[in-house]
Amino acid sequence: MKTVSSLLDPEWHERYKRISKLNIRSSIYDVTNRCNLRCKGCFFFSSGEDQAASEETDTKKWEAFIDREKERGVNLAILIGGEPTLCLDRVEAFYRRLPTFCATNGLIKVPRDRFPDMMLGISLWGDEKDEKTLRGKDAFSISSKHYAGDPHVYYLYTLTPNQIGKIDRIVKKIKDVGLKVHMQLLSNDEGVDGFSWKPEELAAIRLEMDEILDSYPQTVISSKYYHKIITTGKMFNRSFGWNECPSVTEPMDHRNPRPKRLIEFIRWASDLETMHRCCTSITRDCSTCKDGAAHMSWVMVNKRMHIRTTKDLQNWIEVYEMFAKLYQFIPW
Repeated sequence: MKTVSSLLDPEWHERYKRISKLNIRSSIYDVTNRCNLRCKGCFFFSSGEDQAASEETDTKKWEAFIDREKERGVNLAILIGGEPTLCLDRVEAFYRRLPTFCATNGLIKVPRDRFPDMMLGISLWGDEKDEKTLRGKDAFSISSKHYAGDPHVYYLYTLTPNQIGKIDRIVKKIKDVGLKVHMQLLSNDEGVDGFSWKPEELAAIRLEMDEILDSYPQTVISSKYYHKIITTGKMFNRSFGWNECPSVTEPMDHRNPRPKRLIEFIRWASDLETMHRCCTSITRDCSTCKDGAAHMSWVMVNKRMHIRTTKDLQNWIEVYEMFAKLYQFIPW
């Protein structure tokens, strides 16, 4: 019988032991329905989730809600929106109570005297041309000035088919301002012309992602196994989709048989009562979903499947480490 100990040498076993103690239990929170950008392809607005619930504006009610979430066992609050930095009082309510990650477009600078070590993931949707096409402005030129050299910030670089052959220049720009970067793929929820993936483009972007990881190992937070999973949608003989996704809100998960999934995961709307189906939107086609965190989680919850060869288990460890670094459970 193959076991973790039989497949790993002492160095890899130490890495395994470090992450096996983490027991990460995350949930996602819409902090607000508002945003200071309207990006083409944003699942939140394209699916109408901004209209799904009325915002709770009483900070005391947010604080009481977060206390209940903590009692429920959540140890990682992932804040999205809308744009969370429009409501720093609500962000602070999370930060004072739970390990907190804030996804932001970076246009508003989070004051570090108020949030000294909160991890921020700044969305980046390609090069200057793509940013202007999809978001209406070159957001990088603003966010990079706000956060240059900040050790608790990384760029969440959403790759599009138009980025093939251009990633190196963008990653070098990020390296030059002293920040890290993690890559994921655009799902093109609004069907913008030229931004949907073709099989040959996914193969090409996977190769380029691997090359970039080799070239910038201190800047890029990623793994080649993750690149394979997110570009192929395959893990061994299984395909990512509704029947496999681990990031479905648990009280709404009536799948039978139930797949391996995130324990107690819920995505909450900003009224603190409404739940969304999953970490993205109900209108997204699960068979073509490219959500990076969902694919990482798919690997992470299926550890037993990877206890078959040394390389398979090492791949699993690298993906888990990547997730833990992105949410500040272990250092870069």
